[in-house]
Amino acid sequence: MTVSNDEKWMNKKISRRDMLKLTGIGAAGIAIGASGLGGVMKVMGYDVFEPVADSTTARNKVDFYGKHQSGIITPVQTNIYFASLDVLFTSKKDLQELFKKWTPLVVRLMNGEFMVDLTTNTRVPTGDTGEAEGLDASNLSITIGVGPSLFDKLGIQHLKPAELNDLPHFPKDQLQKELTGGDLCIQACADDPQVAFHAVRNLVRAASGKVEIKWSQSGFNSFPASGGTPRNLFAFKDGTGNPSTSDDKDLNKVVWVDKGWLKGGSYLVARKVQMHLETWDRTSLKDQEATFGRYRDSGAPFGKKKEFDDFDVEAKDSNGEYIMPDTSHVHLARKSGARMLRRSYSYASGVMTNTGAHDAGLMFISFQKDPAQFIKVQNSLGRMDKMNEYTTHRGSAVFACFPGVQKGSYIGEALFNAL
Repeated sequence: MTVSNDEKWMNKKISRRDMLKLTGIGAAGIAIGASGLGGVMKVMGYDVFEPVADSTTARNKVDFYGKHQSGIITPVQTNIYFASLDVLFTSKKDLQELFKKWTPLVVRLMNGEFMVDLTTNTRVPTGDTGEAEGLDASNLSITIGVGPSLFDKLGIQHLKPAELNDLPHFPKDQLQKELTGGDLCIQACADDPQVAFHAVRNLVRAASGKVEIKWSQSGFNSFPASGGTPRNLFAFKDGTGNPSTSDDKDLNKVVWVDKGWLKGGSYLVARKVQMHLETWDRTSLKDQEATFGRYRDSGAPFGKKKEFDDFDVEAKDSNGEYIMPDTSHVHLARKSGARMLRRSYSYASGVMTNTGAHDAGLMFISFQKDPAQFIKVQNSLGRMDKMNEYTTHRGSAVFACFPGVQKGSYIGEALFNAL
């Protein structure tokens, strides 16, 4: 593949010292000047950002730099704002510039800072929209991913991982086109809903004319004061079977990709699942528990006493009947043999205009080293899952989430190094 001089220059890492050297070469055609954003200089017409470090003094701070992106095995926060984006360009260089532009902005947002230094000029729009002023970092994590459609749009199909494809149609799916797919995703999670929303709003604003939001969803979690697994809107615990986020060996089996430019990253599956609360609320507790295969109060699987007790999916009682109903959600999911890391949030978005029913449910998020893990579970649930009586899948997308960023690098650099 032929690479232009400009592209070669773009792929070089530029240190602060190199940048200072460049300032003396204006006569050679390199122009440097302010662009209105803090830490930004113009070089050969491109925005170049000086690196921003993780704050060592910020309160409630999640680090940006590391082996993996934040927001995957980060302790689950209480709020999410998830956005699926479409790109408005077809150039690889534009995508690279976007990620280079976003990187220091993401670091500052996760530091609990203004995204850019505010100007004293009141005659121009502020660089940061300001609604998070006075709030701390709130454990904000930002996770960036790319969808299968992006590779076709940019003509880089040869770099699309074989595993990254649109999810197949599953039984009972009633997906809405406007809630399906996307070229990029931003997952912002925080312990303050305004901090999460502010992050996505400002990153999209900084990329004005380059990206637009295709669909988005906010969500929430609440944790018991004594700690433990959060409950979904059906009042059952959600995420009990997750791998331990402190068990590297297990995470390597379940979550982290181990090959190619995505090594150290993970695949994100997003599903917007409407929960028919009115129907559920008319169902007996006995039938609700049989739907899940767990006791509501304790979260324990049928036949056990504690939430995390292991169980044999084939165990039968003295009458030869399955202890856990074979149409229960847990029975079918366990029988698939596949595992993933769930990171789901509840949502409530008013009422359905045509029925007056709650527009509420689960913003299902899972991370896995291969989307086939999710597909295997979902196929196992199939038409047998008793949960299908109470839920409808409305939105769906899959994204490849980059590995972590090292200091001096930028989001997605591994992809461009593979060009």
